Amino acid sequence: MDERVLTAMQPYFSDKFFNPSSPYAPAVAVRREYEDAKHRLAMCIGAKGDELIITAGATESINLMFASVAGHVVTANIEHHAVLEAAKRHEYTLVESTEKGIVLADTIRAAIRPDTQLVSVALANNELGTIQPLRDIAEVVKHERTRRLESGDMTPIYLHTDASQGVGQLDVNVARLGVDAMTINAGKIYGPKQVALLWTASYVRLEPQVVGGGQERGLRSGTENVAGTIGFATALELAMDHRKFESERLTKLRDSLQAKLLTAFPTAVVSGSQKKRLPGHLHISFPSVDAERLIFALESKGVLVATGSACAANKGTRSHVLTAIGLAPEVADGSLRITLGRLTDDVVIERAGELLVAAITHEVERSRA
Repeated sequence: MDERVLTAMQPYFSDKFFNPSSPYAPAVAVRREYEDAKHRLAMCIGAKGDELIITAGATESINLMFASVAGHVVTANIEHHAVLEAAKRHEYTLVESTEKGIVLADTIRAAIRPDTQLVSVALANNELGTIQPLRDIAEVVKHERTRRLESGDMTPIYLHTDASQGVGQLDVNVARLGVDAMTINAGKIYGPKQVALLWTASYVRLEPQVVGGGQERGLRSGTENVAGTIGFATALELAMDHRKFESERLTKLRDSLQAKLLTAFPTAVVSGSQKKRLPGHLHISFPSVDAERLIFALESKGVLVATGSACAANKGTRSHVLTAIGLAPEVADGSLRITLGRLTDDVVIERAGELLVAAITHEVERSRA
């Protein structure tokens, strides 16, 4: 967590540790500061504070959105497990992405049925880093909504995006994206874990899944996470302030590392779109190399990488994303998901590159022995 975020949060663990629903003056003051933090969050995404629901993580936000519709839903076969599992509680259609991990608007259009109420596509894929053509997909959903209204059909249809992976590197203004609902996670932008938001347009009707004291306009009961929300607002403002510079910086570092690895291993495969991807993402595979062995070898040298999403790695399963884009098993099993961030600089990239080349070379030679 960013030290500036932690500093902003600390008073709410001690001197300002008041329940914002209480009536006495110090608690009322905390309530104002909590609502101000929501306003600051909203300003960062081009929204209003009373359109946000603060949740305990992106997974809860996604579940709340999905649980608020009753009809058919459409999503993609490369979505995060939180979306895929939430979709299974409905009649659902999974559209296939391209081999570059792109979800095309035409495939969404073809999947929409008369009873479709929700389309959910991530702004950027959490494993490949591929940036989706969300504006094009938004036009498809908007066209279907207009068609229904003109024909007297009042069945709602919404476009939701999980922007957790893209926030801090991409524009997340809800109007420019054209979405009706959006999820953002504080932990992805050096904020506290277990804090997220769900933004919905004023016409979206949510159904509360956590009931009790009626907090968050009755849509998410439970004592407000004041410290977490303050930290989230600070983290998002910092991310927005430095987004353009940071994106350019990370792109140069990522491209440098990619070039080094491809020069050393010409048969390596870079997955996802190389034109439309997150600046801090590099998904690269080394055929016939055991990525799990590689991860442990690199960890011992201080290089921390992953094989896919943290969720998939925790289950010990091959990434559904790599399977979905048609990556051969021997390639998928040698895949590394390398992410760069604020602590990454030229020195780190140079040293990491050397250690990666050495570790991969060792594994290649071992596999041939």
